[in-house]
Amino acid sequence: MTELTYDAEHEIILITSSELPHDEDFELWATLFLHAPAITTADFDAGADRHQLRFHFTDHSFNLNFEHYSESIWINAEGVEASAVLPQLHQYLVAQLQ
Repeated sequence: MTELTYDAEHEIILITSSELPHDEDFELWATLFLHAPAITTADFDAGADRHQLRFHFTDHSFNLNFEHYSESIWINAEGVEASAVLPQLHQYLVAQLQ
C-alpha cells in the first residue's frame, strides 16, 4: 500500500510505501509509479545515497527523490510556478492510485 501526503509547509509530496524499493531498483519503481497519461519522465540520476527521477506534469518540472539511508521518498517542485501546481499533482497521483 502506498500513501501520499501533501506537506504544504515544506512544499513536498511525501510518499509512504509499505514496501520500499531496493536501491538498485528505484529507477524501475519510479518509472512504474509515475506511469500515468499526464506525466512524462525525463532524466534519472543515481547517486551513492540518493536517486532522483525528473518528470513533467502540466508543463512543469518535478523531482521524485529516494534517499536510501533515511528510506525516504518524496516529490518536490522545480521553481515557484511548479510549486503552485504541487497540490494538483498530489490530487492527480492519489486518483491514479485508486
